[in-house]
Amino acid sequence: MRLFPSLSALLLMCLPGFLSAQSPFENGWQLDQVASNITYMSIKKGHIAETNSFATVNGQISEDGTAVLTIALDSVDTAVDLRNVRMRFLFFETFLHPQAVITTHLDAADLADLPNLRRKEVTLPFSLSLHGVKAELSAPVIISLISNDRINVATVKPIPILMKDFGLEAGRAKLEEAAGVTITPLAIVSLNLTFDRTTPGTALPQPTPVVAASAALETEGNFDRAACVGRFEILSKTGSINFAPAGSRLDPSSTALLDTLYDVVSRCPDLVIEIGGHTDSLGKASQNVRLSERRADAVSEYLHEKGIPETRMKVTGYGETQPLVPNNTAQNRAKNRRIEFLVVN
Repeated sequence: MRLFPSLSALLLMCLPGFLSAQSPFENGWQLDQVASNITYMSIKKGHIAETNSFATVNGQISEDGTAVLTIALDSVDTAVDLRNVRMRFLFFETFLHPQAVITTHLDAADLADLPNLRRKEVTLPFSLSLHGVKAELSAPVIISLISNDRINVATVKPIPILMKDFGLEAGRAKLEEAAGVTITPLAIVSLNLTFDRTTPGTALPQPTPVVAASAALETEGNFDRAACVGRFEILSKTGSINFAPAGSRLDPSSTALLDTLYDVVSRCPDLVIEIGGHTDSLGKASQNVRLSERRADAVSEYLHEKGIPETRMKVTGYGETQPLVPNNTAQNRAKNRRIEFLVVN
């Protein structure tokens, strides 16, 4: 007579949630943020590899097996403050696209033998929404059953993401210019995700909306002078403050960046900021000076209406006198039409 159950029998008793092919995800699952991470590797100067991560990731698996990961891009963590800011403002443009979303579906039939195997490789098709672009991809992952109420999902090998597929080439160019390095147009992404079963009878929490200003690994309160100077230099390189053609009326597309600018100016309360307008060389030089000044003034007025005192802003129109690049192509002229921010006191 057998006095002790076999190992397989113990598994059957301990893992009831995975015995039902209809509902292995009973009650839903929630990402354990502390035990999970999403990292990406980039290559600069052709041979220097850098691995960075994201501090804020929300994730759920619903009872039908639908999995959703929401990545707060403002939480990009390179371990260097101003490098984080470059990634936010120049590359990801988080003032326009604050989050990336990964969606996939886990098939209950594919996981029917997981209680016996404990660890299984499956290929998951998934959609990635990033920078306003949605693409369909797939990747092999290892799903490990830690207990009846805890699983781990990890990529078998890093997932290559081409920057051009998500409209990130312009951001790469801005990063290269700001940092003075070349950057390979490819990122290598790895995921290591741990989920816990939601308490029986408790509704699965809905994903928390990502609010850029609160999701970042950002210094709280006011910035010191160096942080302010660095941020204004980076904001000057975004090229995201736009105006009506040949006019000084702010385009509505500029609002997101201007609100980010307001947040930074507010957190540098002891500094006076120069708002400098610049144009290309088309048209008369005198007219370009007036146009650049009106455009800089429009930015100043926007910030003043939000509460920044006029005494903290100096408006200057430089016209065509300080080009970044020669005014010999349409692309170069677009770079020269810009608003720059400089700490003057």
